[in-house]
Amino acid sequence: MTNEGDWLAERVRADQAHLRSVAYRMLGSLTDAEDAVQEAWLRLSRADVRGVENLRGWLTTVVARVCLDMLRSRKSRRELLGDPEPIPSRATSADPEAEVALADSVGLALLVVLDTLPPAERIAFVLHDLFDLPFDEIAPIVERSEAAARQLASRARRRVRGTPTGASRDRRDASQPTSAEIHGRGALHDRQREVVEAFLAAARRGDFEALLAVLDPDVVIRSDVAHFTQKAQKARAAEAVAKQAIAGRARWARAALVDGKVGVVIAPRGRLLLVLAPTIRDGKIVELELIADPERLRGLELAVLD
Repeated sequence: MTNEGDWLAERVRADQAHLRSVAYRMLGSLTDAEDAVQEAWLRLSRADVRGVENLRGWLTTVVARVCLDMLRSRKSRRELLGDPEPIPSRATSADPEAEVALADSVGLALLVVLDTLPPAERIAFVLHDLFDLPFDEIAPIVERSEAAARQLASRARRRVRGTPTGASRDRRDASQPTSAEIHGRGALHDRQREVVEAFLAAARRGDFEALLAVLDPDVVIRSDVAHFTQKAQKARAAEAVAKQAIAGRARWARAALVDGKVGVVIAPRGRLLLVLAPTIRDGKIVELELIADPERLRGLELAVLD
């Protein structure tokens, strides 16, 4: 018969990867995720769970509650102190390669969009849409009724997919889009995405000629941050833009919806650093705006491309 210490060690080995995966999607930081999982183990060591049939489910619930508290604390801290760094501001992981692998497995664009969600919406969406937890189990975690928990996940899902909700819909258009408008928007996004993906693929390969092929000869690059201003003022030709646009950052760049148009988020290990908002005409990028100011980044409506 194994003693309690051996039993706990076996549970650690069996559930560590799962719990870390859950926590990372909720928190977007490997360091924070590991802290949340460690707290769950501490609570397990102090609890009497001999009658718990589904211990992994019990641990998942504990991790989710810990993550919700951490997200609420993070949000309160930002509101109280402001966030001088590009969103989100998080500690650097002690294992950057592991975090890179996790970010790639989740999707950099999804991590960035998840970080724009209110804490309860993020928890409900991650647990239900990514880990198939039923709403009757999610409800007590987010301290809502089952119906309210379902609504939280639904709102999060619409945000992730770029469907305006509530006030954002009212700001843009109080009327519901017609099926023709939805189809037209999808076709426009497809055309924009084709250009943006070609731009990113060329940048990742370092293919200068392929970059020039998607840039208008008179393309202009603009920026809202002093770091880029001097270079941006000089970038009035495709050759200059091709050299400067995302120098050294192509690995972290992904296509995403930015305020309803296809753009690029640059997010090392899922931490939003820069947004590229291209203006596309006739299959060419005619203007490329670099957005790095933290306040502007927080004000963007970001969504994941299907």
